[in-house]
Amino acid sequence: MAKSPPRKGPPRRRRWPLALAVVALIAAGFAWYFRAPITGYSQTAAAYSARVACSCRYLGGRSLEDCEKDKLAGMELVILSEDTEAKSVTARFPLLANETATLRDGYGCVLEPWEG
Repeated sequence: MAKSPPRKGPPRRRRWPLALAVVALIAAGFAWYFRAPITGYSQTAAAYSARVACSCRYLGGRSLEDCEKDKLAGMELVILSEDTEAKSVTARFPLLANETATLRDGYGCVLEPWEG
């Protein structure tokens, strides 16, 4: 086998950092363009999960871990936590939304008022 002759001219630059930067810029552009639907869906998912999990936990008497099984498909990113003293459940969609539902006598589980 013959070896290829040494390359003359300027050294080859790697193109993958530039390609990665272009892909990241395009992804950021899409995220900015679709920010309203993304924010709306994450807010809705957090509110729905908080209310359902609060009802499951405090009205149904199940553990929070058991109530997590009731989440709908597509809500895997929603994180649930509870405050047993306040009888409330908080649902968080990372970096985008969080909602809290609290058990109130005579009303069941009620979402806290939205600000904004």
